[in-house]
Amino acid sequence: MKTPFLDTARRVIRTEAEALNTLADGLDDRFRTAIDLIMATKGRVIVTGIGKSGHIANKIAATFASTGTPAQFVHPAEASHGDLGMITAADVVLAISNSGEAPELSNLVSYSRRFSIPLIGITSREASSLGTHCDVVLLLPQLSEACGTGVVPTTSTTLTLAMGDALAVALMENRDFTAEHFRDFHPGGKLGARLSRVADLMHKGDAIPTVKGDTKMSDALTEIGQKGFGMVVVTGAAGKLQGIITNGDISRHIEGLASLKASDVMTRSPITIDPNALAEKAVGIMNSRKITCLLVVDPAEPDTPVGLLHIHDCLRVGLS
Repeated sequence: MKTPFLDTARRVIRTEAEALNTLADGLDDRFRTAIDLIMATKGRVIVTGIGKSGHIANKIAATFASTGTPAQFVHPAEASHGDLGMITAADVVLAISNSGEAPELSNLVSYSRRFSIPLIGITSREASSLGTHCDVVLLLPQLSEACGTGVVPTTSTTLTLAMGDALAVALMENRDFTAEHFRDFHPGGKLGARLSRVADLMHKGDAIPTVKGDTKMSDALTEIGQKGFGMVVVTGAAGKLQGIITNGDISRHIEGLASLKASDVMTRSPITIDPNALAEKAVGIMNSRKITCLLVVDPAEPDTPVGLLHIHDCLRVGLS
């Protein structure tokens, strides 16, 4: 009788989850030493590995690069045919091999020793060929693979990937790498939308509906209709912010509206947002306050509007 699919899936996931706990509990000062080596390098982190370890190495290099640590994957077999020239004395090498005996790594490891390039190894065998040549060994616990036969890289690759993520995030936090920095490396897709700044989406200049405080409400309504935001900014001398008029303000003053001026109807001290704030934060404010627009002002000049953000601008890029 074959094992039901769900039972197999749960066994695999639980095996790997338990392995991750073992990995976390076993981390020691060597992890700190590895971080110090990478932080001190003036070049890049050269990440390498063969087979499944190579695929994991590729991902780790990509994670490093997108979180503020310049990194590049170098295939160890290609390294032996000229790509060693990609590695400089200013770099640090992160070599990955669960067994520590991958022959394809030998030339790259020798190169790092010859030119005194710092070498960090991720392996489950400290006494292996890789482990004995490294400046720092990040040791993986020797645990059973989740496949049940012990031959398919499953638990070991999960542990390696987690170790790489741990390094990347520790480096990121040490570099004070923020969501705003992350956004610079991820301008596309859903993630890029989430990390868009207000300044990237806001309307500015003549696109902002604006009237003076002494403008008749009939003219203010015309400005609202022409610009299509359902509101108008009210300014005074030298363009200084006085308030805003929304549909709610108009409804509250509907009787005798034609005889009123913009300053009679406006809401003073409107809700504003910094142009450098994440657009996702702006969406949160608009949703919680049940409004559709936010006036954008620079904190250095809070009485001078620099833009206007509408909820539709955020929805257009996939924020909600």
